[in-house]
Amino acid sequence: MEILFSLSIALFAGLILSRLAKLVKLPAVTAYLVAGILVGPFCLGAFGVDGLGFTADNLGKFSIISDVALGFIAFSIGNEFRMSELKLIGKKATIIGIFQAVFTTIVVDAALIALSFIIPNNAFPIEAAIILGAVASATAPAATLMVIKQYKAKGPVTSTLLPVVALDDAVGLVLFSISFGIANAIHSGKPDIVSIIVEPLLEVIISVILGALMGLIFTFIERFFHSRSKRLSVSVAFVFVTVAISMINFHVGSVHVTFSPLLSCMMLGTIFCNICDFSAELMDRLDRWTGPIYILFFVLSGAELELSVFTQGIVLLIGFTYIIFRCLGKYFGARLSADISHAEPNVRKYLGITLFPQAGVALGMAMKAMTFGEIGHLVANITLFSVLIYELVGPFLTKISLQKAGEIDPEGKVSKRIKDHKRNEAHPHL
Repeated sequence: MEILFSLSIALFAGLILSRLAKLVKLPAVTAYLVAGILVGPFCLGAFGVDGLGFTADNLGKFSIISDVALGFIAFSIGNEFRMSELKLIGKKATIIGIFQAVFTTIVVDAALIALSFIIPNNAFPIEAAIILGAVASATAPAATLMVIKQYKAKGPVTSTLLPVVALDDAVGLVLFSISFGIANAIHSGKPDIVSIIVEPLLEVIISVILGALMGLIFTFIERFFHSRSKRLSVSVAFVFVTVAISMINFHVGSVHVTFSPLLSCMMLGTIFCNICDFSAELMDRLDRWTGPIYILFFVLSGAELELSVFTQGIVLLIGFTYIIFRCLGKYFGARLSADISHAEPNVRKYLGITLFPQAGVALGMAMKAMTFGEIGHLVANITLFSVLIYELVGPFLTKISLQKAGEIDPEGKVSKRIKDHKRNEAHPHL
């Protein structure tokens, strides 16, 4: 009973704050994170009343929701990789999408590793720096797409941005799997070639194979069901089972074999969307079904935020260093790769700024990092803090960049009713 009360309060809090956020033109994900703080251990949860909010002790009971939400987020990313659309992306967007993600990771890693040596008493372990470097590669498409749709942006920057964001998250998941494996190896005190190189690469390979295999089985079974509701149910079941299998880990000799639920579910979505002829319709229905799960995921992510750590000057220093160098990495990574691929001048100038927003996939990585103990909690808190900052300023910067690029119609923010009224006044005979 208490669990259901807590979940219902979380949903209501997220929905109510999203309406308030809309009034001040902030993205919904920001509202959900703030709602999580309000119902979390430092606000409602502090009263210790069962069912009123989330306490530090009962947050672990809701981890299954985060696992499932991450599976659906990765599955949706996989559906962006349709071969028919990838052929239209061209070499430019592919080069930019991959290069800027890797470049950002290198820049943030370099800055944070240097910082870890400067900060005394191992208060900022090098493992946390390495993981945060990979988290920095991810970009949030939601806030960017919101600006594009709201202002009806069109042009070279916009058409390049959409595929770059999809590629960005895919590359980010691979970078995270490798970086997480390296950090684990360093933390265990056994940084041999097996744990640093073999295990992370093996995780990527077997996760992709698992996702591809599940995608083939999924598509085969889906054809035996014809009603929309049953096909939707089969889709949900396969995401569930892929996440479940991805949680299995075992040893083969001295090699620790693990899967990445994010990579597996992403590959599941990629295979499904490319060989199933009704995948687009099904994905549209699935996106609507997963709405409440995503709200709960972001609210729970906000509840995980340890506000007490932000009273520590060292944590604030790490957080702002991460934000600044990630922005530098995204901007110059996009600019350099746009130069290499001979992209349009406006793409070179403004694309990097539109890649600043960060949310869903980065939060997913942060939640995965929570399994790392105290180091994981530090990574998660810095990521959550940065997401709040990025989601507050990211959409505004995207709008300014698209305006500078000349891709926002001055009338894009005018309602259809006002447009029609103006047209009738100008042409009363129509």
